[in-house]
Amino acid sequence: MIRLFFLFFFLIFSCEASVQDFCVADFTAPEGPAGYSCKNPANVTVDDFVFSGLGKAGNTTNLIKAAVTPAFAAQFPGLNGLGISIARLDLAPGGVVPMHTHPGATELLVVVQGSIATAFISSANTVYLKTLKKGDIMVYPQGLLHFQINAGGIPAIAFVSFSSPNPGLQITDFAFFANNLPSILVEKTTFLDAAQVKKLKAVLGGTG
Repeated sequence: MIRLFFLFFFLIFSCEASVQDFCVADFTAPEGPAGYSCKNPANVTVDDFVFSGLGKAGNTTNLIKAAVTPAFAAQFPGLNGLGISIARLDLAPGGVVPMHTHPGATELLVVVQGSIATAFISSANTVYLKTLKKGDIMVYPQGLLHFQINAGGIPAIAFVSFSSPNPGLQITDFAFFANNLPSILVEKTTFLDAAQVKKLKAVLGGTG
């Protein structure tokens, strides 16, 4: 009985000793499908677990009048492997984050200034639309199309968290019109005419 008791505690302590508290990203090593390699713990400092980039507004002087400041594993190495990340969203009046998806994560958005009209579309093509005000939170299930639009006359600010340190991003408009996919194929798959496709490619930088 005593032997079993000591064996039990030996197994517990052996398991605890093998627990890895964190995997701070090693940017000198290649990134793989599972994320970055782990930095040598001897080289880890408290600064790896602190990010100070979300206190400043992003530059919204662009086509969509919006800016996203990410704190993903690539910017915040302490997040690597922890299944979480965050970003700041700035929307100038008239600003929009076009229809997009995050293939690798569910998103949670909290509005801290202004108001934001937003929706996601389910795989059954049901639209879940709401205008959010300061303090409101909305969740977007992983992989579903969604958007955000400034719904007021003042700059809107939100913070968005993700269930991955690398949530991924694909903006639908850019996927169709900002690459070199032949225009004839874009016309066939979107039901747009040649003039519309040409116009959108010119705006977004596509060719073909």
